[in-house]
Amino acid sequence: MSDFRFFRTHRSWEDWFGMLLGVLIVVSPWFPLQPANEVMTADRSTMILNTFVVGMLVFGLAQLEYVALQRWEEVAEIVLGLWLIASPWIFGYSGDAFLPAWHAILGAVVALLGALQLWQDWRLSDQELANHPQ
Repeated sequence: MSDFRFFRTHRSWEDWFGMLLGVLIVVSPWFPLQPANEVMTADRSTMILNTFVVGMLVFGLAQLEYVALQRWEEVAEIVLGLWLIASPWIFGYSGDAFLPAWHAILGAVVALLGALQLWQDWRLSDQELANHPQ
């Protein structure tokens, strides 16, 4: 039962982990095992722009949660995680070797982290949310 209580409280390491996930998303197009593309196409630049924007938003939301916790930030993290999972099919790079798998894994972790944090904070009052970092 004590292990279950560990997950009932929103801890600051979860926010730091969210920031790390944002950085990993930004650099994911250049992860190891990715084949090097010789030519920068419009599709590839759109995919990189999408990845950069999603990663920076995840990073920014995690920072914002660390400073001023609100429930909408966690909902936005869930949406961003689901968007990252769907991105390979939306932007047409689902046929790449490893990037769709990286984005599915990273997106799932972001969505799960957001869902965990939302569950942890669901019963808290606005005043308790405001005192989160203390």
